[in-house]
Parts: sequence; C-alpha cells; structure tokens
Amino acid sequence: MKHEWRKHEKELYSTKKKPTILTVPKQKYIMIKGKGNPNNEDFSRKIGVLMSIAYPIKMNYKRFCKNNLEIDEEFHCTDYTVYPLEGLWTKEKENSNNKDDFIYTIMVRQPDFISEEMFDEAIKTVKKKKPDDLLEEVSFGEIEDGLCVQMLHIGSYDSEDNTFKLMDELVKEGGYIRSDSYHREIYLSDARRVESNKLKTILRYKIKKK
Repeated sequence: MKHEWRKHEKELYSTKKKPTILTVPKQKYIMIKGKGNPNNEDFSRKIGVLMSIAYPIKMNYKRFCKNNLEIDEEFHCTDYTVYPLEGLWTKEKENSNNKDDFIYTIMVRQPDFISEEMFDEAIKTVKKKKPDDLLEEVSFGEIEDGLCVQMLHIGSYDSEDNTFKLMDELVKEGGYIRSDSYHREIYLSDARRVESNKLKTILRYKIKKK
C-alpha cells in the first residue's frame, strides 16, 4: 500500500482553519540552509536542488525494494508520495521587516525507512546527471519539534501575521509560551501555479508551558 502523507498523517498535515495544539515526533529531512529574501534567485535554486534529490531518493528506494523482492519473496516495501516542501524561518534582527534579514532552512521530509545511505546514493546520482555546487550544502538529519501549535493559512505569505495572531491567542489561553524564535511553514500549494490569495500553508511553532 502506498503511503500518502495527506491521508495517513492527517494530524500533522491538518488543513483546519483554526489553531490546534499537537505533538510532532522526530522526523527525517533533507535540508539546506540560507539567508535573505525568499524572492531572490538563490532561494529558488535551493528549492530546485532539494527537489532534484527528493525524487532520486524515492526512485532508488523502489529499485532497492525490487532487488530485495527478487532475492526474498517475503520481502515487501511501502511506496510513498514525496512530502511537501517545508521551511524553518527566523530573523537576524528580531523586529526587522526587511526580508533580507530572514534566516531559513528549507527541507523535504523523508519517510522513516529512508536512511542516510540512501540519501548519499541519491546525491551521487544527481552529481553525475546534474552537477550543482549547492549539492554540497544539502544535509540529511532528524528534527523533533515536540509540542507545537499549528494552523492552516490561506492567502499570501505576506498576510501570515493574521493567522499567527489566532495561534498566539490559543497559546496564551492555554498557559503556553513560544519555546524559540523559529516557525515552520509547510507549503501545500505551489506558488508558481496558484494565485497568492489561494495559497495553502500550514504554519507551526514550538511551545512550552509557562
């Protein structure tokens, strides 16, 4: 059975239009760090490099499964849908509204059964077919967000403050506070193909009890 994150991980990828509190477990990612305005070409290049690795990882995994099935008839694998692009965001200067001050890590989540060795093989494949100096900046690792608040934001990225205000209210009412300055964005829409007022983005940040 194919693992589809939209169907099988509804809590983590909830499209509820109201804030909710949840616990996010440890997850695997391929990641690349950056600084500056996400409208710049450098940001687009980093997204391209990440996606150029995400799909070879999936293809190599399918090949791995096929080879093992030929050796062991009882062996089985789970196919999966590639996860959406995500980003961790903060600012170099806390109260700055200048997008050049953004500090970010963009990433694509990987299923639990994907290993760092599979990631390394995908990197080798991409380097041969489509060399790019940014490939050296991509890493594989785990992140555990733990206790969080999240909500679906519909609309332009520039209007996210309205959604964050609703999330902040729930956090305050529950006796929580933010545990760091970062927030996570999970991009359910492709900004190149969807009008800005219809973009769907899950917003999430980590919290703790006062």
